[in-house]
Amino acid sequence: MRILCFAGGGDIGGAKTHIISLGRELAKDNDYLLLSFRRGEFAEEARQNGLRVVETENSWNLLSAISTAIKIVDQFKPDVIHCHGAKANMMGVFVNKLRHIPIITTVHSDPQLDYLGSPIKQYTFGLINAIALRNMDYYMAVADKMKTKLIERGFDPQRIFILYNGLDFTDATLLPRQVADDSDIVVGIAARLTPIKDIPTLLKAFAQAYKRNSRLRLKIAGIGEDEAKLKETVKQLDIADRVDFVGWIYDMQGFFSEVDINVLSSLSETFPYSLLEGAHEHCAAIASAVGGIPSMIEHGVHGLLFEPGDVDTFANYIYKLSVDDQLRRTLSQNLFIRCREEFSLERMKIDQQKVYADIIRFRSVKGRYGAVICGAYGRGNAGDEAILKAIVSQMREIDSDMPLTVLSRNTKRTRLNNSTNAIYIFNIPSFISHLRRSQIYINGGGSLIQDVTSSRSLYYYLFTLMAAKSFGCRVIMYGCGIGPINKIYNRRLASSILNKTTEIITLRDSVSYDVLQQMRVDKPQIFLSADPTINLGKASDKQVRSAFARENVPADIPKIGFCLRNWSTFTNPQAIALAADYAYSCYGLTPVFLPIELPKDIAAAQQVIQYLHSPYYACGQQHAVEELIGMLGSMDLVIGMRLHSLIFTTVGGAPVVGISYDIKVDSFINDIDSDACIPLTALNAQQLCAEIDKVLAKGRIPVQQALEKLRRSEQININSAKRLLVGEVAQ
Repeated sequence: MRILCFAGGGDIGGAKTHIISLGRELAKDNDYLLLSFRRGEFAEEARQNGLRVVETENSWNLLSAISTAIKIVDQFKPDVIHCHGAKANMMGVFVNKLRHIPIITTVHSDPQLDYLGSPIKQYTFGLINAIALRNMDYYMAVADKMKTKLIERGFDPQRIFILYNGLDFTDATLLPRQVADDSDIVVGIAARLTPIKDIPTLLKAFAQAYKRNSRLRLKIAGIGEDEAKLKETVKQLDIADRVDFVGWIYDMQGFFSEVDINVLSSLSETFPYSLLEGAHEHCAAIASAVGGIPSMIEHGVHGLLFEPGDVDTFANYIYKLSVDDQLRRTLSQNLFIRCREEFSLERMKIDQQKVYADIIRFRSVKGRYGAVICGAYGRGNAGDEAILKAIVSQMREIDSDMPLTVLSRNTKRTRLNNSTNAIYIFNIPSFISHLRRSQIYINGGGSLIQDVTSSRSLYYYLFTLMAAKSFGCRVIMYGCGIGPINKIYNRRLASSILNKTTEIITLRDSVSYDVLQQMRVDKPQIFLSADPTINLGKASDKQVRSAFARENVPADIPKIGFCLRNWSTFTNPQAIALAADYAYSCYGLTPVFLPIELPKDIAAAQQVIQYLHSPYYACGQQHAVEELIGMLGSMDLVIGMRLHSLIFTTVGGAPVVGISYDIKVDSFINDIDSDACIPLTALNAQQLCAEIDKVLAKGRIPVQQALEKLRRSEQININSAKRLLVGEVAQ
């Protein structure tokens, strides 16, 4: 590959280390050129590391800089341009507009905090960078937390890649350092002396720890605008004789070889090199739990973490490591091993090269590409969100590069949870724009084609099918439910539109198949499959225990779960309460009320709880789909009104009893070869207790058999989408 790197040229600290070390590795296998928009130390150091470097004059003469950049681009003919820093980002955007070469930028730190404490720079360089970032093609986020920040600010998740910093550990000593018993215990920090690094918190914590252990000494490596204020703080804390400001350090290995405890007190970080550099020299680490730091350090295993600004905890950790040599050595060695294995320079190079290759391959695609997914998403219903997660996972199994756009009522949540693009469900111009360039439209799961909730909902989803067909997409209804459609006009309209627009319909239940037959929908190919969520995984035992702990539910007690919903015919909550008391008294099962849609389901649970005599737990937090599957699957039995509570429980491996408010509940119970289902309108305690006895007697084996059958059926969904994408289905 031909890689052109744009750098501002004033890069220091971790950003400089990242650019030069990564560039040196990339140059071994690729044609690599660095363009520095400033002469000086950065460019000279890059040359000393063997990089090919071109420099411009040290000025903000935009015309001259752009002219130089265009000249270099035309001569070098790069496959990709990689930018670092505000000025480089701006230059990259100009070049992209003129030469249409893909540009990518590495986000080394939070752009909104880069110039914290300097309003002039914030509203000049910061504003320029903010505008440039919005016009980039792709982004490298240093750590997953930075990717999350970018998504929260509206950046397309599908154009953001994660790259953790890496360090060369090939020359590192494998054995930990030994410290003389009577020597100082040196606490060290290498950081810019700026507000974002929150050095005052370190000084206060050190002062507290020093009062308890007079062997402590602090060394501060770095320069910055806060230096004078920090030195004054040192005097005020009466620790001037134990704190050394050593200035800018070029030999980081030499600095950290004299440090016992490497610390960071930052308010914001991405994935700091100083922790890697300290790990290289077997330093124990204490750091604020910000940015990507928890991805490197598991608290108590590889180091100690504290909340930013928490002086007392920070001080206790410094003291603790200063007096416990064995703990210090254990943490430092664990961190060294992890960083050497997971955050090496070689790994960083391989990951970066893969990103370049993916970008180049993606840019080579011609014509329509990608999918638009529509459903009842972004409304807080765990069942609908699970459907989306399953569909996204399966589309990426077909093509990991395929751009996916989801219609959602909560675009931010959808982007964060699924790493897809998202547009507001009623943003029709944007919807049509995406249809024009997408290959496939997915009417995604759930019972969208029905008029029980409202005719307006039915009309909207039928409109989306017509729009998708009109603007050239191939159309599939994916693992969906159909009906009930009660109004005669609505049935005729739905039948006509489904016959005209859809090419494949895969159905999650047999009742929906019968509904389509009755409506005379016969033009599309119709297959009986299963709900897409059947193939989702469940959280680990540790994650499930943690989820229960957040709800204050003991993980080890035998449990019976209740997943209820408000419904007009839910008029006998006493029956459920009597059944819950029966399960507790006869089987020792503690009732646990677990909502699937928040906050709606909580009210239904409260109706039952007021009649209970047995102890119980009522959950009220939002849980990830995998957590819900694990939580429900860990129960001895679940009684559910919500369809997806029954599906999640089956996926988790536990038996279910259905309370049917809708034919889709009856259909699912039938499809898992069970008859444990009671109509909501006929709900009574005697029958519910009888079903509890019957299902518990059968145990979990029938559940496993039913799940295997459903998972085989569910494969029809993804296989149908594959056929549609490759054109095996006649339009």
